[in-house]
Amino acid sequence: MIELLRNRRSIRQYLDRAIEPEKIELLSEAILRSPSSRSIDPWEFIFVDDRDLLARLAVCKPHGARFLEHAPLGIVVCGDGDASDVWVEDCSIASILVQMAAQPLGLGSCWVQVRNRQYNDRIASEQYVQDVLGIPAPIRVESIIAIGYPAEEKPPRTKESLKSSKVHSNTFGN
Repeated sequence: MIELLRNRRSIRQYLDRAIEPEKIELLSEAILRSPSSRSIDPWEFIFVDDRDLLARLAVCKPHGARFLEHAPLGIVVCGDGDASDVWVEDCSIASILVQMAAQPLGLGSCWVQVRNRQYNDRIASEQYVQDVLGIPAPIRVESIIAIGYPAEEKPPRTKESLKSSKVHSNTFGN
């Protein structure tokens, strides 16, 4: 597991290559195995491989989503805010787990934050995605995970580059 974490990087450039159905099935299984508070499982996942829909999702906010247009797969991670008061946390866990599951399959991934972002000065990114994909209330959108075969290679971060000052012992500041 530590090697997986050491080598994981956000990948925003993808080869023009479809992801095999058996790998998509593994990603689906992995995300459904995500833990949730009290096993409520408030999440819903939309696997998007339609090029036109991915292009529309790629403009869900002014910055940080354009690479979705060239990803072969986008997983829209949603949660039912009425079902759980910690749907955001549960969806965040699912988002990172599917990224971890993608890497050993030879796939790269990158998180697109949707919740609390703006499409424009009048429409929230979340509302835009809900409209594009027909997501009903009370289902909320947390993120979109772009997945595909990497067209870029990033070296792992060195252990020395980690911010060890962020880890404290017993009390803050130690």
